[in-house]
Amino acid sequence: MIRKIHTMILAVTAVLCAACDAHIDVPDTAVRPGHVLCEDGTTMPYTQYEQSGKRAIAVVFDTEQRDGAEGNGYAVYLWEIAPAAFADSLGIEQGTSADIRAYDGNTNTFALYDTRETASPMAEAVFDLWRYGQSAYVPSVAQMRLLYAIRETVNPIVTKCGGDPLPQVTDEDCWYWTSTEVKGQQTAKAWLYSLGSGAMQETPKTQAHRVRPIITLNK
Repeated sequence: MIRKIHTMILAVTAVLCAACDAHIDVPDTAVRPGHVLCEDGTTMPYTQYEQSGKRAIAVVFDTEQRDGAEGNGYAVYLWEIAPAAFADSLGIEQGTSADIRAYDGNTNTFALYDTRETASPMAEAVFDLWRYGQSAYVPSVAQMRLLYAIRETVNPIVTKCGGDPLPQVTDEDCWYWTSTEVKGQQTAKAWLYSLGSGAMQETPKTQAHRVRPIITLNK
């Protein structure tokens, strides 16, 4: 009897050990740069997106959570906006933080849109994109730096989704408005950013330049 019990215990132990050693595939649900953001707010790898039947709206380029920054990262809108002016007149501070280190493009863009003394053709064009709860906005200088650093990873997915690829060479078409005014000169200038070289340039706000909106990732 004792021998039978011992044999049964060994058999059960062997089964449990085999179960522990069995490989279980756990789906990787982490959002990463290069994933596709769809109109319904879902994000997924491009291979999964191809089979989803959903419509892409942006490509994830940052997923780091930072102190003082909203959301869980950012995605770049698939398409550019035609060149537009930061403001339609000079002499007015439009209420941005003017902080080139702040990840506050969303707040800045609303401040531009909400300024009553002057209009912002750039902010108005971006607000027209707001659909399906995806609130696009003009990135700040700090957010443009994040996009510049990873554009080579993002570009192939943007192209596959039918979007406008980001510039990767320095030429006259690589300059984009940020939503950050120049500190001390807020009434007249804002920052342009080169996605070709990573350079910045103070520019009169009434000039028309390209705009590439981004979207905050929210869970």
